[in-house]
Amino acid sequence: MGVTRSGGTAGGPAPAPREIRVDIGELVLDGFRADADRVAAAFEHELTRLVRERGVPADGPWTADVLSGLPPLPAGLSARRLGQELARAVHEGLSGRGEVTS
Repeated sequence: MGVTRSGGTAGGPAPAPREIRVDIGELVLDGFRADADRVAAAFEHELTRLVRERGVPADGPWTADVLSGLPPLPAGLSARRLGQELARAVHEGLSGRGEVTS
């Protein structure tokens, strides 16, 4: 997963970013039978909401190869709920409160 921010200026303080981009190369969900497209849509919606409402620290860009430390999730979660939980974990990692390793 790579996360980048744009909107800074050379030599001066960076203004509020206009864009935050999250690229997820591969997401492997062993033991879940949720529809991948619905999980992705719920993930994107929830992460967008969290970033808009709570922001992320301005000292990016960040790159994380592995997101770990997820709480145990029941295999029967809906696609929507699974996407939300994954987005919350990513946001926690971006905010310095989760476990993101590179």
